Amino acid sequence: MTRLTPADLEAARDRLVPDVVASGLSVLFCGINPGLMTAATGHHFARPGNRFWPVLHRSGFTPRQLRPAEQEELLSYGLGITNVVARATARADELSAEEFREGGRLLEEKVARLRPAWLAVVGVTAYRSAFGEPKARIGPQERTIGGARVWALPNPSGLNAHWTAATMAEEFARLRLAASASAPSSP
Repeated sequence: MTRLTPADLEAARDRLVPDVVASGLSVLFCGINPGLMTAATGHHFARPGNRFWPVLHRSGFTPRQLRPAEQEELLSYGLGITNVVARATARADELSAEEFREGGRLLEEKVARLRPAWLAVVGVTAYRSAFGEPKARIGPQERTIGGARVWALPNPSGLNAHWTAATMAEEFARLRLAASASAPSSP
């Protein structure tokens, strides 16, 4: 990968990054919003310190650890990626409460259209903000969004020191097991 300069990253501010989606996914992972590295590369969870890709593999969702540039391969596993807020920022705290609420509204429409079995929001704080659920905790949620069951996952950012890769992988694996158990069986 070409080394990006600070100017390259700043030029990616406010860019939109295409979702990796298809209809009828088993799990649609939903990030908070794209970071500048993601926007500059066009690959979700692209910052080297982000633990999404290692945790996804470690939890059993993928047979090997994918690189961000291989994100389209997720579709073959019934997985996809979107974001609560589409525009790229350096930090999530640059987003307004209104952006989160509007992002939640748009996400609900997207989920209703794509019909994944599960919506997995990576970042319980983003879930709380987007859907007005201030007491939500990590794990399965009572509500559905756009017809999908919802699971709040820990944020895989390297800045989230409360969760290790191992404890995150355990929580992601809980979702994987629930998604497997609720998947329709093949004839």
